[in-house]
Amino acid sequence: MSTSETQATSNTIEPFHVNIPQSALDDLKLRLDLVRWPERETVTDWSQGVPLVKARALIDYWRTKYDWRRFESKINKLPHFRTTIDGLGIHFIHIKSKHENALPLLLTHGWPGSFIEFIRTIPLLTDPTAFGGKTEDAFHVVIPSLPGYAFSDKPTETGWNIERIAKAWIVLMERLDYKHWVAQGGDWGAVITTILGQIHPPGLLAIHLNLLIVFPEKIPETLSHDEQRAVDAANKFSTDGSGYSQEHSTRPQTIGYALCDSPVALAMWIYEKFYEWTDNNGNPEDALELDEMLDNITLYWMMNTGASSVRIYWEHRRT
Repeated sequence: MSTSETQATSNTIEPFHVNIPQSALDDLKLRLDLVRWPERETVTDWSQGVPLVKARALIDYWRTKYDWRRFESKINKLPHFRTTIDGLGIHFIHIKSKHENALPLLLTHGWPGSFIEFIRTIPLLTDPTAFGGKTEDAFHVVIPSLPGYAFSDKPTETGWNIERIAKAWIVLMERLDYKHWVAQGGDWGAVITTILGQIHPPGLLAIHLNLLIVFPEKIPETLSHDEQRAVDAANKFSTDGSGYSQEHSTRPQTIGYALCDSPVALAMWIYEKFYEWTDNNGNPEDALELDEMLDNITLYWMMNTGASSVRIYWEHRRT
């Protein structure tokens, strides 16, 4: 599904170029043409999942208007690389700032994300002076793809848990010859970045998280308004929003058959999270453009990572 100048071996870092075969795009189009739809939901909201009218609209756009080659051309303008760490090929994007004293920044995504979610931030981080910032605000940016995601290899054995991934990221930053660096992450990226902070390898100066899951041992009887909202949100997620996580954590292979065989199943599994996890007014499109969502969904489909991407939940449950 992709090519590189040469396969990365040992400690080498090799340039990487994305080139999805036309046959894969044709196969996707055929599968979308042959979709078998269920009946519509029996409610008037998203409480049973993605409404049929929304599902049909997304798939129709994907089938008739979405252009992968547009996106492929866009991401190939970024410097992609692969290297082997702990026996696994790891894909990453590495963008050097033009500012000499820029601080290296490691960005880690989660599920159902990818390196795609950071693309908009790259120019802001690497060239802040172009946006009214200061030279000292500049970063060299390193964006790896988690094992089993995008253009990284898929583990063929158990053991690739968050601790092992964090240690692989330390090796990556050492291999890039960065003596001092910082790390940021959200979702699984936040968990992995937290582990980096706990390991505190030489050179790691600080971490930043945009997902914090911290609970007191006992919930106080009296809560402020904001505290009560947080508790209510946590309870709602536990009772009504965590089914996907339970499936990933217990039977990733079973759900993987659907996610790898049906592009519609994969799209809805991810599209629902764009609805639930973005600030919107009732539609995912309030927060993200259709092309943005389908760029990510199509990346998952083309690299056949429906199963491999969710095994991190299973690994984490067993550590």
